[in-house]
Amino acid sequence: MSRLDELIQELCPNGVEEKRLGDIATVSRGGNFQKKDYVEDGVPCIHYGQIYTQYGLFIDKTISFISKEKAKKQKFAVKNDVVMAVTSENIDDVCKCVAWLGDEAVAISGHTAIIHHTINPKYLVYYLHSTMFYKQKTKLAHGTKVIEVTPDKLLDITLPVPPLEVQSEIVRILDNFTELTAELTAELTAELTARKKQYEHYRNKLFSFNVLNCATVGNSLNNIVVMPLGEVGIFTRGSGLQKKDFTQTGVGCIHYGQIYTHYGTYANRTKTFVSQEFAKKARKAKHGDLIIATTSENDEDVCKAVAWLGDEDIAISSDACFYTHSLEPKYVAYYFQTEQFQKQKRGFITGTKVRRVNTSDLAKIKIPVPSIEEQRRIVSILDKFDMLTTSISEGLPKEIELRRKQYEYYRNQLLSFPDNKATD
Repeated sequence: MSRLDELIQELCPNGVEEKRLGDIATVSRGGNFQKKDYVEDGVPCIHYGQIYTQYGLFIDKTISFISKEKAKKQKFAVKNDVVMAVTSENIDDVCKCVAWLGDEAVAISGHTAIIHHTINPKYLVYYLHSTMFYKQKTKLAHGTKVIEVTPDKLLDITLPVPPLEVQSEIVRILDNFTELTAELTAELTAELTARKKQYEHYRNKLFSFNVLNCATVGNSLNNIVVMPLGEVGIFTRGSGLQKKDFTQTGVGCIHYGQIYTHYGTYANRTKTFVSQEFAKKARKAKHGDLIIATTSENDEDVCKAVAWLGDEDIAISSDACFYTHSLEPKYVAYYFQTEQFQKQKRGFITGTKVRRVNTSDLAKIKIPVPSIEEQRRIVSILDKFDMLTTSISEGLPKEIELRRKQYEYYRNQLLSFPDNKATD
């Protein structure tokens, strides 16, 4: 028998009473400060938006402050109070909350509820993130674009309130499980980061050949020639394809924004399509062409590229170009990811808010050109690294999601008692 079972048998053998939140807490609304009121140092404060993005379930320090003058007219949470965001753009985030465990009072913004209660603050927060509470809040929520739960309505939710010793034991178990889950996630993330760095190191090494620094353009070194991209192939700008032109089926197309978000190093199927009629007027890439995003909001993403390995010609949007060449397609795509390419690219970037590299400058960037057999050998090695890294990248979110579901299951079980068993 576990320690929790012993406590339940000893302290609440006849079951655990369900209580209204209004029986164990008072609920008040937050104040009215905004993000523009932040100062470098002053009175600690919590803005409702930070509950979604910055904080976990419990905090004892804030990341923002307001002036003492502004704080005079605000509402405050004190140690052990729970601060809840009562508006959100979706049902999942509304009522997300955090327990304030700091010693000093903290100013609370609008769109919040401050819950001042008489139970273990961590126990209450864990319950307010459970399936049992989720079912109750969906009945209280209203709105379309903005989902809201009126603070006063929270008083009517019910929750099991076991003796404090039982609450503390449940908190201890959940804290340990949370810590183990965080440790595993950190280990998996570190493994992925290490693999990516190893992959980048070998990719840069395979493309270096000691050539870019040792050979002049057009001259051979160990049967490798360094050539400007413009002498190896031709760059063609994409045409006026926009997202509104997408159709359910038709001719495959790639919009420049998808190169950042959807595609990897190469692809043989497109995510989107355009009509046959639209495709007649579009500029199209062929098998083996490299499709390049020529604009981005940052230097890292500009010139991100994907090799098209599909059999059909595909339409390419503006703010992108395609590179037709005689090299191994994956070899060129991998080269665009190397530090050697990135260094040259940076010298040609223009623009402020929108960063851009034009095709005439792309044509000046040099590439080492070994024999086609050597290109294929390099691609074969990098494909294996890419497959390994991709496997870890895809496996990490799945493992984290599995741990999250496992955690949620145990949390729901621990917060359910004989007289109020929850069913999902």
